[in-house]
Amino acid sequence: MRNGSLFTCEIQINPLYTELPLTECDPYIRGIVRWMNELGIYTHGSCDGHGKGPANILLLKYLTFPQKRLLLAAAPAALRLRIHGKSIYIHYKNRNHLLDFGENLFTLSQIPEAITRLEAEHFKHRLIELLTIPGVSQEERRIRQFLQRRLDQLTDYTYVDRKGNLMAMKNCGTGPTILLSAHMDTVDDIVPDREIIEEGTMLKSSAGILGADDRAGIAVILEILSAIQQTNFNGTLKVAFTVEEEIGCRGSREIDQDFLEDVTGAIVIDRRGNRDIVTSYANFIPFCPTEYGKLFEKAGELAGMNDWQMTPGGLSDAKIFAEMGIPSVNLSAGYANEHTDWETVDYLATYETFTLVEALLHHNLIGKNETPEQM
Repeated sequence: MRNGSLFTCEIQINPLYTELPLTECDPYIRGIVRWMNELGIYTHGSCDGHGKGPANILLLKYLTFPQKRLLLAAAPAALRLRIHGKSIYIHYKNRNHLLDFGENLFTLSQIPEAITRLEAEHFKHRLIELLTIPGVSQEERRIRQFLQRRLDQLTDYTYVDRKGNLMAMKNCGTGPTILLSAHMDTVDDIVPDREIIEEGTMLKSSAGILGADDRAGIAVILEILSAIQQTNFNGTLKVAFTVEEEIGCRGSREIDQDFLEDVTGAIVIDRRGNRDIVTSYANFIPFCPTEYGKLFEKAGELAGMNDWQMTPGGLSDAKIFAEMGIPSVNLSAGYANEHTDWETVDYLATYETFTLVEALLHHNLIGKNETPEQM
């Protein structure tokens, strides 16, 4: 036994040479220890905190990024993991959540692809937070302030242009500059004190619009910014969260043109449904060359989602950016029945849109020196 600063750790062993003494581990943490070792994350000490402090797991080796991703996905939202060197501290309020953690690790040991579902569950909570913030057209101040605080943490700089659009930039290398865009305004007010109801992976509002058009698109972009450093993306990301899209795309029409002058291509995330890559307005006003849309189909294939397909669509900020000479697409964001009290969003489909864009950026499919004529 060894005394830690907060609690006593269980007997220490090397699981590579000695069978795990699971019966000696605290019952609330032995499942976590067992399945971490089954997954190749080897431990040599543990304690559940006995309700007096965080649980603690001691590791044989430093975590790799895939191992860290796996643990963060498996940890229930009610837990907070703090990784410090070869120690993992698990902060909890209810020890039963430690059992849920172990159950999720078991699931991943049997079904590795379940990591997408678990990550989407974490994503859901971040999406719901966005759905609670009002921002009807021309009254976007509160959502803009919230997003500016988030972008200050995730990007190199932010600013608000004269129209009220929120802009940001993050440099990740010498490659192309790609614009990510979604709109901040909702078509109607969020009903005060409404509830967000979950049915499987579907979210809906107990009263009035849900607001997923286009908070879902915003959630995807924030997720991309959070994950971009763990990809191979070589280039610059620019972000435009626009105002007044719901009343004629006024924000994008009056956007700061200097901010866009070096943009190679735009990705707008504001399309209903899932798996749509909108490349034209009503099939007769193109947003981009066909080759640009095909890059997103290729990204879908690389991400294991072969059913992302190019399709015509309606009015969106993608049309406005295309009129400025920027190849653009509008991607599905997982919502349906927008502009009605029956609006819903499938948060798993929204998360899969993040997966698509992450694959596109990770594989650097948008080339550094491509022009619309070369695509």
